[in-house]
Amino acid sequence: MRIFKIVFVLLALSIVASCGSKFKRYNGPEVTRIFVYKEQRKMLLMNNSTILETYDFDLGFAPVGDKEIEGDGKTPEGNYFIDRRNPNSKFHLSLGISYPNAEDRAAAKALGKPPGGDIFIHGRGPLIKKPKADWTWGCIAVKDREIETIYAMVKNGTPITILP
Repeated sequence: MRIFKIVFVLLALSIVASCGSKFKRYNGPEVTRIFVYKEQRKMLLMNNSTILETYDFDLGFAPVGDKEIEGDGKTPEGNYFIDRRNPNSKFHLSLGISYPNAEDRAAAKALGKPPGGDIFIHGRGPLIKKPKADWTWGCIAVKDREIETIYAMVKNGTPITILP
């Protein structure tokens, strides 16, 4: 009887521990494209023409307009793709967006400035509990539990279109 209790307790502890992981599994339809609508603050994860998920988000501290240079606080607009993953992000989890592309670099160079970089879809992390609106430096920020799902659903190479 004592061994049964020990096995039961260990099993229960392992189930509880696995529930706390930030890494989720996803076995649904492939996310074939992401659409980000900055003005509406809506992000859609799509499988072809079907909306799989919709998320609200925060942007950079200067949310209107296309990102031009490093430090402008704007979120880029245009066509990019998910190019990297950061499981150790200080913002819980993050997916890298392929900004800057060649066009972005040329536009910034014409202004005599660097284009910036490190644009991500990310969570809030432990430091941002109740953020004011549009608090990032140009990233797309969702709640931590939402980035866990997005991180599981979206693969590297997924196209992302960011619209005004």
